[in-house]
Amino acid sequence: MIKTQANELIHEDSPYLQQHAHNPVDWYPWGDKAFQKAKKDNKLIFLSIGYSTCHWCHVMERESFENRDIADILNRYYISIKVDREEYPNIDKHYQEIYRMMNNRSGGWPLTVIMTPNAEVFFTATYIPAKERYGYKGLGQVLNEIHNLYINQKDKVLKSANSIKNATQKLLNSKHNSYDKLDKDIAKEFIYEVKQSYDSRYKGLGKQPKFPHATTWDTLLDIYRINQNKKAKDMVIQSLKAMTKGGINDQIEGGFYRYSTDEAWIIPHFEKMLYTNAELIESYANAYKITGENIFLDTIEQTIENINSRFKVDNLYYSASDADSDGVEGRYFLFTYDESYKALLDAGFDKSEAKKTLKYFNITEFGNFEEEQTNPYITKDNKPKELNKIKEILKSIRAKRNYPFIDKKIQTSWNSLYIHALFKANHSIDALKSLDTLLSKLYIKGELYHQMLLGKSPKVKAYLEDYAFLIDTLIDAYEVSLDKKYLNLANNLTQKAINKFYKNSKWMMSDDNFVSVADLYDASYRSAMAVMIQNMLKLSLLGDDFDIYQLAKNMLLSQAKRLNQTPSSYPYAIKVAISIQHPWIVLKSNKSNLEKNRDLISKIEYPYLLIKDENQSEYSACTMEKCFATHKDIQSVINDIKKEVFFR
Repeated sequence: MIKTQANELIHEDSPYLQQHAHNPVDWYPWGDKAFQKAKKDNKLIFLSIGYSTCHWCHVMERESFENRDIADILNRYYISIKVDREEYPNIDKHYQEIYRMMNNRSGGWPLTVIMTPNAEVFFTATYIPAKERYGYKGLGQVLNEIHNLYINQKDKVLKSANSIKNATQKLLNSKHNSYDKLDKDIAKEFIYEVKQSYDSRYKGLGKQPKFPHATTWDTLLDIYRINQNKKAKDMVIQSLKAMTKGGINDQIEGGFYRYSTDEAWIIPHFEKMLYTNAELIESYANAYKITGENIFLDTIEQTIENINSRFKVDNLYYSASDADSDGVEGRYFLFTYDESYKALLDAGFDKSEAKKTLKYFNITEFGNFEEEQTNPYITKDNKPKELNKIKEILKSIRAKRNYPFIDKKIQTSWNSLYIHALFKANHSIDALKSLDTLLSKLYIKGELYHQMLLGKSPKVKAYLEDYAFLIDTLIDAYEVSLDKKYLNLANNLTQKAINKFYKNSKWMMSDDNFVSVADLYDASYRSAMAVMIQNMLKLSLLGDDFDIYQLAKNMLLSQAKRLNQTPSSYPYAIKVAISIQHPWIVLKSNKSNLEKNRDLISKIEYPYLLIKDENQSEYSACTMEKCFATHKDIQSVINDIKKEVFFR
């Protein structure tokens, strides 16, 4: 890395911005100073959005932002702004939508945006190479051409920017005005659409790159638990097993990488994200509850062990680890045949057993990655006898290398997602400890914050996703502990969230001057808006609040036309929609009764069930509209729940 005099990013807490603080580019953080300077100097704005563990962000930095020639062009003609998409998810979402609208495809990171001095977009791209490559212009050429265009044909640029601005506004206005009834067959349609993109050969959804799609699996399992649709279950079980055995799962240390670059799950992009592992732990927990198969339980435990080892600190969790080690993608994680074979022989294995072991992990002389290196994956079930010992030997090979960079910021949203997963995986003691710690660090004097670095005070106030995921986890905590402080805080934060983010019948991503409208689409992880509506449905039942229930229902129905048209695009929202058609039920009794019957209650297959501590000796079951069962014994009320939900 070229070290130069620090730019404006040196004062920022973001690990990503700190990575660029010594670039020769005169970077500014997002803020008034940069935008005012662009206007004053009449310079175009070069906006670059990424995050600290993004491989192609690193590539673009090495090729371009450490390149003095390109830095000179940027410094001469542009005001350059660097944004951490994890610090400002609202800003990232806004510009990703503009990219998608302009290019008719999904964006990604790094995201490159060029704007007029008045911050109106007229150019978007993702990674741009420094020099012309594969028919794509190099960044230096692009920057010079755009500058010349602005100088010589300003009217053309401004006309284009205005057109994009109008289209963006039209897109924002279209997000909420699609009131309709939910299709009564929306679950069937969801299964049908998922089936169309299901890979029957390698499992999972789509071709390469192939993402885990955890929320799709969870919604399919909800549907299965309601109507026993075998196809819904089979797609999930087969896909989760394929991922467990595949290269997207770290076969040596546990934990899932962000996605697979190929359709067979063999070669991953080696980043490990807290949110990816959180959502997958929940999916595997749901699969284990339904099947009882140990492969799912083992995957859960190995994943949690890895996250604890690499990400856990003082009961909280870091955000992510990089794909690169010493600037090379995958270096830490990969193996060569010779080094692995020698390590096994040195540990006392005979030649035959060593070869069988390497065959089990598909570690070959030719490899499946660059330079004859192998990313391990499993194709057969003949486990070596001393598998744990073998893994320790292979870990010792890795231990000689530098582990990839870890982004050490603590985010409320992703920590909440992960703690929620711990509750689902029956790691409730650890979950409660982490939740209490999270609240002590990021909920300060009645104000919730988005993120922090340990040892520093948080600065960025919470977004919708922070509120949504934390409230969901607080409801989990209440159900596990039956301590009303968690339920009370969930209700309090819900009211704050509505006041902060629900404006003119639209959910906003943030409570500030930057307009970014939330939606029900699941992007890198579940939709915060969908989770928020689900929270309101749950809390309305736990608090007998019909007004909140009706508000939440109307929020979802305002999107019904969109959900009915392409349900597979909104998996978590479809989960919420199904919970309106097959409504949430609350099982009430006193704390003692609920505690002693937890095992029985946990075996109820219906996915939309809550428990509530009430001062009553009998057991009762209620929906928002009615109480339909009251009995002195738990089994009778369970039987009535089954009749109500499975034979309606």
